[in-house]
Amino acid sequence: MGMQTEQELMKKMLTNSKTIAVIGLSDKAHRTSFQIAKAMQNAGYRIIPVNPHIESVLGEKAYDSILEVETEVDLINIFRRPIYLMDIAQDLIKTNIHYVWMQQGVIDQQAYELLREHGKEVVMDKCIKVAHSILMNR
Repeated sequence: MGMQTEQELMKKMLTNSKTIAVIGLSDKAHRTSFQIAKAMQNAGYRIIPVNPHIESVLGEKAYDSILEVETEVDLINIFRRPIYLMDIAQDLIKTNIHYVWMQQGVIDQQAYELLREHGKEVVMDKCIKVAHSILMNR
């Protein structure tokens, strides 16, 4: 088996996922994280917000940490500044969530390597909404 391309990986993640936990999801409608999560919700995915500063958003209860989410999650979409990525990665390797997607501009090579070492499949520095519209609307 050859290495899968990033496009193949993104398409696989989007195809095999039903529930997306969004770390750093804002409840403010003008924020990018809200707009993208709403678009993904409209595309048929269930969105689980992870943000200790909000109660709920998009009709879903928010959780303080990914470790508190009881629902089965297929994919993590991260909207946090790179400074927080290592801490998030440390939490994610304690979960059985397989797919990790760092939004455009969310880049930390060390966190990426840690996640990969623990068997996660990772997309970094890509917009999930853009990828979805390009790869899934065949």
